[in-house]
Amino acid sequence: MFEKTLSMKNKPSLSLVCVLMLLYLAFSPVHAALPAVTAEGDALPSLAPMLEKTSPAVVNIAIETRVRAARNPLMDDPFFRRFFNIPEQQRPAERRAVSAGSGVIVDAREGYVLTNAHVVKNADNIEVTLTDGRELSAELVGVDDEVDLAVLKLEDAERLTQIAIADSTGLRVGDFVVAIGNPFGLGQTVTSGIVSALGRTGLGIEGYESFIQTDASINPGNSGGALVNLNGELVGINTAILAPAGGNVGIGFAIPTEMAENVMQQLIEHGEVRRGMLGVTIQDLTAELAEAFGVERQRGVVITQVVEDSAAEKAGLKSGDVVTAVDGRPVNRAADLRNKVGMAPVGEKVTLSILREGNKRNITAVISELSRETAGGEVVSKFLEGANLRDLRKGELQHADTGVLVDEVERGSPAWRAGLRKGDVIINVNRQDVETMDGLRKAVDDKEAALLLRVNRNGGVFFVVVR
Repeated sequence: MFEKTLSMKNKPSLSLVCVLMLLYLAFSPVHAALPAVTAEGDALPSLAPMLEKTSPAVVNIAIETRVRAARNPLMDDPFFRRFFNIPEQQRPAERRAVSAGSGVIVDAREGYVLTNAHVVKNADNIEVTLTDGRELSAELVGVDDEVDLAVLKLEDAERLTQIAIADSTGLRVGDFVVAIGNPFGLGQTVTSGIVSALGRTGLGIEGYESFIQTDASINPGNSGGALVNLNGELVGINTAILAPAGGNVGIGFAIPTEMAENVMQQLIEHGEVRRGMLGVTIQDLTAELAEAFGVERQRGVVITQVVEDSAAEKAGLKSGDVVTAVDGRPVNRAADLRNKVGMAPVGEKVTLSILREGNKRNITAVISELSRETAGGEVVSKFLEGANLRDLRKGELQHADTGVLVDEVERGSPAWRAGLRKGDVIINVNRQDVETMDGLRKAVDDKEAALLLRVNRNGGVFFVVVR
């Protein structure tokens, strides 16, 4: 009651509010997206005209998955059954699980829909419902788990509406945005808010993170839906919420179109993302490091190691170089550099602005295959964060021929606490032999689940449970 009284006491008159809103519309650069409509003689702004054009491009996605009923794993052990005289049992029956999400039509001619990877992962059947009520089957074109994006293709699609895509790099904190999706399976729902923050990283949600944070209500089922500006242009794909109870508390995250467009194009062209790497290990520039290196600026990324025969070494990068920009765009944190390079296709040239011994210079590097370079362990599992992993090169170690080499481990990180150390070779994950980074990623279905690792350390082999 007190809060209500306080808010009414401080609330300006309705006429004053209307005048201020009309003045805003008159001078706002986006006033075309908010045309006035008449309601009881008063001119009021509305998002309805923009939504009428944009909403048909946002679809509801229904996923059907076959799930095997759980049973005690001892029932699959022949020695256990024989000891207790338990007869052979048939495999448990499968049941069908149905879940819902959202998607955005990005190409009406070809029927391509952009959504989250976790929405359609392991789906046996995908049905898409349009705003006009039509239900269409969809096939999965490709998935990128590291950014949590997937592309679907609608079958026999006609009369589709596609969304216009904006450059998310033009977003500013405070810009108005609208989230469109299918929360809790209720059907298409629209919420509005502002951009609360940009470039959010370190959340442990995906392998590559540079989220748009918004207070527009995002709830379960909104995943894969559209975050649009007031012109109805797509600026992000809604992907996650931060809430103790699983509901909206005003902190939602969206993948910016700067990242989404790159991933989408590669998924459509190749069915997968051919991600490249420079071949360096890096850390944030701190005030102490800046003083030690004689650098005046307080933001940047320090190269701590250059991998032999990598793109970085061929370009002339050295340990101790401070990277300040990539292709003219500022780099303030290690995550910024990792995202910018990780989103660049293999073979693309990137120009790095660096400081070396106090001197500025630009170095051009050609992005090379990921399989030859190091990758952060967090792209595989949250429990491997802090470890730099790469394929073991032939003849590199006498005690191991194949596997994934732990190149570096940050002291105190989850990987360090799990017991991994520099020089360890991971040869088996969850009882599956692995020979490469690609094999390691495929052996781990869930980044949140515990891992059983078999590790070769200086010729001695042992198991490690990581949780």
